[in-house]
Amino acid sequence: MSEISKLDQNLCIKKIDNETINIQINNNEMLMSIVGEFDQNLKHLTKITKTNTFFRGNSITCKGKKENTNLFIEAIKFLVNKFFLTQIIEKEDILLSVKNNKAQMEESNVKSFKQLIKTPRKSVIARSEKQSEYIKALKENDIVISLGPAGTGKSFLAVSVAVTLLMEKKIDRVILSRPAVEAGEKLGFLPGDMKEKVDPYLRPLYDALYELFGMDKIDKKIESGEIEIAPLAFMRGRTLKNCFAILDEAQNATETQIKMFLTRIGENSKLVVNGDPSQIDLINKSQSGLVKSKNILKFLKEISIIEFDHNDVVRHPLVSKIIRAYQKKSTDDQD
Repeated sequence: MSEISKLDQNLCIKKIDNETINIQINNNEMLMSIVGEFDQNLKHLTKITKTNTFFRGNSITCKGKKENTNLFIEAIKFLVNKFFLTQIIEKEDILLSVKNNKAQMEESNVKSFKQLIKTPRKSVIARSEKQSEYIKALKENDIVISLGPAGTGKSFLAVSVAVTLLMEKKIDRVILSRPAVEAGEKLGFLPGDMKEKVDPYLRPLYDALYELFGMDKIDKKIESGEIEIAPLAFMRGRTLKNCFAILDEAQNATETQIKMFLTRIGENSKLVVNGDPSQIDLINKSQSGLVKSKNILKFLKEISIIEFDHNDVVRHPLVSKIIRAYQKKSTDDQD
């Protein structure tokens, strides 16, 4: 059954008058997911669409200006489609459902849902046009370079695609790597074995792994070697075959190091380089090779380069405002 027929079957929208519409959702599980516990999702949606809503039984009545009730309707359609695909409505989906105007949102929905990533614990969709492009690139290109601020999903989405391919047995290993420079310490002086030395630097990747696939399953994959933790320096001399390798925080790698990483690629492998050029921790920031590598490689059609900005931030809405404030401060200083 197509998504459109499913939508028609489960969603009934009636216009009462110029400022009032009634929405009936016939699937109770879907209805409760959209409305949320203690009606929190509905209250949030009501606030950001500037409407008044009344919820009773399987019926939602929405009142407000025509443009606002239309926005509310499109948001409900988005959420219904999201539930069809993932069987869950998350807090972030409420904001996403009204992020753009009607015409933009309809286009975004189609692209987002096409880039669905299904993992054992949750399904992931693109939450911006740029994320949609990024997921598509991760699936279709052998090498992807992504640049952008924190909270844009660079690492999270790369991990989602990588481990999904591993679970589907399309690759043999996932390799997670990151320059260990933030603490200003050499790995040899840190306590523990190699995994224990590198773990603190890869915590964001672990968080994504555990959230999407569960701690027990991931720990077993690490023990078996199917998920490998490797410092960037240890990649030298290797040829990566049948694997998905992610170099995270690449703004802290030099041009030579990034070149070394990318030239490890072997048969049936994908390499991803992620980083935020605004968060360089190297003592000499000019040594960062992320932007340099992007400019060198941007002419190769086989390599996909995705550049995120504050509009693609999917964490707390305040994160985007913080990033814009710092960008403005940087611009003002240059002037």
